[in-house]
Amino acid sequence: MGGMNGEARRRNILGRIGGAPVTATELSALFGVSRQGIVQDVALLRAEGAQIVSTNRGYVAGAQKRCTRVFKVRHSDEETRGELFAVVDAGGCVEDVSVHHGIYGTLRASMGIDSRLKAEAFIAQIEGGKSALLKNVTQSYHCHTVSAESEAVLSLIEKKLAELGFLAAEGEGEKKE
Repeated sequence: MGGMNGEARRRNILGRIGGAPVTATELSALFGVSRQGIVQDVALLRAEGAQIVSTNRGYVAGAQKRCTRVFKVRHSDEETRGELFAVVDAGGCVEDVSVHHGIYGTLRASMGIDSRLKAEAFIAQIEGGKSALLKNVTQSYHCHTVSAESEAVLSLIEKKLAELGFLAAEGEGEKKE
């Protein structure tokens, strides 16, 4: 297990993971443990809350804390691509979609769309008839939780959604009891 205990090694691993990718194999050689040992150490660090992202080039430090904002929007099925692209092109991630149904209450589904590639894959599933958009049960009104690295990026996304005419006004589309 090398010359240090697991806890000390994990602290050192955490110190080595930054903006530049570092592979499990490189960490393995550096700390004198197997590659699988490093993979397990990273899993333990993540379980303790460390923000470590696996990329195809190695481990990198994840964003420490992303900002989130909920946007209430309305658009046609055909405009879904434009809505998703507006968010991801500005650096946002569409974390989820929710609708408020008169009988069922709030229905929410995870999305995790942070690139045009993921947006296109999502749209392909809808267009392929796999399912319909959740917004279609509420006259197209729906909300997205969007995350980004800063409030400034979220404001840019909000401005873009407003320019495209997708942003719904506060209270718009809600039935009065």
